[in-house]
Amino acid sequence: MHFKKIIFSISLIFITNTMYANGVSVANVFLSGQNTTSHYSLINFAVSWNNSWRVSSGPSNWDAVWVFAKFRKTTSTVWNHATLNWVNGTGVADGHTVPAGASMSSSNDNGAGGAYGVFIYSSSNMIQGTVNYTGSQLRWNYGVDALTDADSVELCVFAIEMIYVPSGSFYVGDGNLTIIGQFRNQASNTSFQITSEASLTLGGSGPTNLNNNNTTGQNTPDDFNNLTVQTLPAAFPKGFASYYCMKYEITQDQYVEFLNKLTRVQQATRCAATTVGNYMSSTAGGSAAPQNRNGIKLISDPGGISSRVFGCDLNNNGVPNEAADGQNIACNWINFPDLSAYLDWSGLRPMTELEYEKTCRGPNNPVAGEYAWESIAILGATTISAGTSGASNETSSTVGANCVYNNAALIQGPMRVGNFAQAGTNQVQAGAGYFGAMDLTGNLFEIMVSVGSAAGRSFSGLQGNGALNNTGDADVNYWPGINGNATITNPNGVYGGVTGCTQFAGYGFNGSSWNDNTWLTVSGRAYRATWSTTGRDNRSGGRGVRTAP
Repeated sequence: MHFKKIIFSISLIFITNTMYANGVSVANVFLSGQNTTSHYSLINFAVSWNNSWRVSSGPSNWDAVWVFAKFRKTTSTVWNHATLNWVNGTGVADGHTVPAGASMSSSNDNGAGGAYGVFIYSSSNMIQGTVNYTGSQLRWNYGVDALTDADSVELCVFAIEMIYVPSGSFYVGDGNLTIIGQFRNQASNTSFQITSEASLTLGGSGPTNLNNNNTTGQNTPDDFNNLTVQTLPAAFPKGFASYYCMKYEITQDQYVEFLNKLTRVQQATRCAATTVGNYMSSTAGGSAAPQNRNGIKLISDPGGISSRVFGCDLNNNGVPNEAADGQNIACNWINFPDLSAYLDWSGLRPMTELEYEKTCRGPNNPVAGEYAWESIAILGATTISAGTSGASNETSSTVGANCVYNNAALIQGPMRVGNFAQAGTNQVQAGAGYFGAMDLTGNLFEIMVSVGSAAGRSFSGLQGNGALNNTGDADVNYWPGINGNATITNPNGVYGGVTGCTQFAGYGFNGSSWNDNTWLTVSGRAYRATWSTTGRDNRSGGRGVRTAP
């Protein structure tokens, strides 16, 4: 991580530069152009990242960064999401300055207020390489955020690497009927093609129905099967429409930055480590040493109402955020409420299980038993290259490895996100999905919204709004486990009228983890209907998506 604060001379506004995940960096942040009539200022910054691309053939996509900002009054402990002007439907960056060689897009998230963030990406085709976009300006409508022209605030700018998944048809299920609960076309026992965002009939015997091998072998069965029919509403994101997906699973550095922008009460909800010196785990108060390669540690606690301070200290030497402290390792010990809170705070949303399959295989015909890289070729990492453990260049020394799985007695945890993608590696060797997303099979379980319950089908694809409730939970209607969902009556996990229940209906997992040798296939749905969990798991993490503007 890299932090730098400078004083903005007009209204004593402090600026923080933030480096965020696996090579992306935000630098040279300052404010200019304050308009006291319309109450806005311009956020100036440079953003750079590695392994960027844009292609007009093959996947016909590009990678991008999702850029957003947080602020707090210097008299307050509460961080808030900054409202930006939006890039209108004709592509005009109203009030923004697009850097040379780049394009910019955003959604009109809150009507007259503007956008919760913007996407920045290459404006022309390029082969993988490093990009550095300087001269970016974002119009921050601070008046919409209830600030006065003279308020003194601290501002922090974030960037998350994403990939663009273009609109188009794709298949779910791979035709191998031995895979548990996989999707199929009821009439033909073959893969089912998603051809629009229109509503779908789930189950039954109709020739155009999406079925699930009659729920055979599912740990918690879908509520539809050969005899029982359900409807998947048009509002549920099916993957046909275009969206952006996080290139990597949430890293430990990203989760630390999230925790450090929460209130003290919210932090206690989102991380078990509440004793100084203890690490993130499922143990109340935290664990005395890193558990399964999670180096997130409670560094200090000022007490009172002030927020705690977290950092990464994987080597447990008491000096946080050193070069080899695991900042770029995928963040485990995350359950669905943790994931949904992070995504809401970031202005993203959960991924659906249909989007997961598209992100893996793209528009191609499925391969029976395939993994996320459209092949059945798999080799697990068993060792880490000498001198790289926990560092930004962490790689496996296992020749030909393209996945982290089944290594409970070996590496004993997840690895750096995207570590198998090296110069000259192809899709299979890099363990990459069709569009370029990494680690969709292995490393950590991918948590996703399921079609197998009413709670999941109520999900309408609303984006995160940048804010959490007072206790640190996501607050977007119709997300699983949140008020407004058809079958969830309480955001604290009360389900089916049972109080105190820790089961969150509406989501499941796939993709397997560092510790498992099952659930690796793209089409496997053993635990996709509902994941019953009593707490956090050392194998679970996740990533988010956002519907494309």
